[in-house]
Amino acid sequence: MIAHAYAEPPLRIGASFEIDDAAYLILVCSGPGIFGGDAIRQSIHVASGARVVLTSQAALQVHPSTTSAAARLDHEYCVDDDGELHCHWDPVIPFAGARLAQHYDIRIAGGARLYWSDALMSGRVARGESWQCRDLAHELGLRADDRLMYLERYRVGAETDRVRRPWVAGGVDYLSTALVWHEEASREVAERLQEAVAACDRVRAGIDLVDDRLIVARLAASNGVPFSAARRLVRTLALTSVFGRQPVPDRK
Repeated sequence: MIAHAYAEPPLRIGASFEIDDAAYLILVCSGPGIFGGDAIRQSIHVASGARVVLTSQAALQVHPSTTSAAARLDHEYCVDDDGELHCHWDPVIPFAGARLAQHYDIRIAGGARLYWSDALMSGRVARGESWQCRDLAHELGLRADDRLMYLERYRVGAETDRVRRPWVAGGVDYLSTALVWHEEASREVAERLQEAVAACDRVRAGIDLVDDRLIVARLAASNGVPFSAARRLVRTLALTSVFGRQPVPDRK
């Protein structure tokens, strides 16, 4: 059940559906996207014994900034012992000329369980806007019992040639990070995920067990269709192999 909920426009918390003993919620940004100078803050607390599945309604568009002010996304997640949180987010799409600073802070108790999958596009690829945002600052941090377990941080600007270098983004336009925190996480599962994603066309992946309970998967692709398929594959295999569950069907 949702014990407490509060939102201000353009954010809206959709109805909660009970699916496979989980509270399934769609978090909505009802505006046309986010603009320079806007600040969107999201805070989620999963209590002990609760199981929550969160998803977004659609991809979040980041519009061009007419000033030096960036659009800001600040997300905080807290999961208590024996709490379980699954997040599968639609991509963030920075338009040409956009400025964006996004920060995801995930704090969990050691006995919690987590599945996380975010996504980023290089821009409106079909319009030839790959990596034409003015400024993109990204940070994703995972802490378990206040111990930093994973930190991902990068910043890119409107330097298309540099971003396209082989050891930066190469020829990819779609990026995703998936995190699995669970006592059943193992090197064998990570290797199985790596082998499965390696078979996906035009998708590159690096997947490994980086701690006793933590599997990290980084996906990169040049095309959106195989990219989405690879994300679904990682989610399905992680849920069946680690969580012992079938994926909760999307209800958008």
